[in-house]
Amino acid sequence: MPDPTSPADVLEIVTVACLTDNYAYLVKAPGTAGRVAVVDAPEAGPIIAALEARGWQPQELLITHHHHDHVGAIAALRDRYGCTVYGPAAEADKIAAQGAPLDVELAPGETGGEGLARWQVIAVPGHTLGHIAFHYPEGAALFTADSLMALGCGRLFEGTPAMMWDSLSRLMELPEETLVYSGHEYTSGNAAFALSIDPDNAALRARAAEIAAKREKNEPTVPASLALEKATNPFLRAGSADLRAQLGLDGVEDAAVFAHIRAAKDRF
Repeated sequence: MPDPTSPADVLEIVTVACLTDNYAYLVKAPGTAGRVAVVDAPEAGPIIAALEARGWQPQELLITHHHHDHVGAIAALRDRYGCTVYGPAAEADKIAAQGAPLDVELAPGETGGEGLARWQVIAVPGHTLGHIAFHYPEGAALFTADSLMALGCGRLFEGTPAMMWDSLSRLMELPEETLVYSGHEYTSGNAAFALSIDPDNAALRARAAEIAAKREKNEPTVPASLALEKATNPFLRAGSADLRAQLGLDGVEDAAVFAHIRAAKDRF
C-alpha cells in the first residue's frame, strides 16, 4: 500500500514571506501535474520568485479579504500567469476599487478544486465584515489570514467582538488535526500577551519557547494545529474555566470574555 504521508498523497504548501510581516501561501495538489493555488497576494516579487524556483504555474489566486496587504499583488500575478482570482463577494467592490477586480465572487459555503485540493469557503467576519477563510477538508489545511492567527486573532477593524467570537467558534468546530495558516508573523508579540493573562498554562509556556527558538533562526511560526491553538491561544479559550478564573470573569458569557481579552490585547 502507498505511504499515506508520501508527497504523492499530501498537499504541498509553501509559506512565502512578503512585505514586513505578511505571509502568502502556495498550495499544490498532489502529482506532478497538480493544480497550484496562491492564497492572498501581499507582494508580487517574493511570490513570483517562489513559484519560479519550483517551476509552478498557478491557476487560482484565493483572496481572503480586502486589505491592501492581502490584495496588492493581484494585478501583477494575474497579468503574469492568467490565474483566476477568487475572493469574497461581500468585499468585491472594495477589492475592485484597488485596481484588481475579482474574477469569481465567493459566498460562504461555496467550493472549488478537487480531491485533496478541494477547498470550501467559511465566513469569518470580525477583522473585516466580508472576511473569508479557505478550508481544505481533505488536505487538513485552513487558511485564515487575519481572522484566527497564530496565538491571536485579527483586530476588529469592522466587526464586533460577538461577530469575531462567532467566527472563531465556527473554526473551532473543525478537526483538531487541521493545520492553521494565518496571514502574519505576529506570533512573538501574541505569545507575550498570552503569557501575561494565562501564565500558568504549561502548553502555552512550551509553545512560547518554541516560538522564540524559531524566530531566533528567522523561521516562520506557522502553521500550527488547531488542537495547539485551542490549548494555547487565549482568544480561543474564552470558555476555559481556568482562564476565566485568572481574569476574574467567572460566570461571564464566552463572547463577553472574548471581548475582554480582545480589548486587553489592543491595550497591550
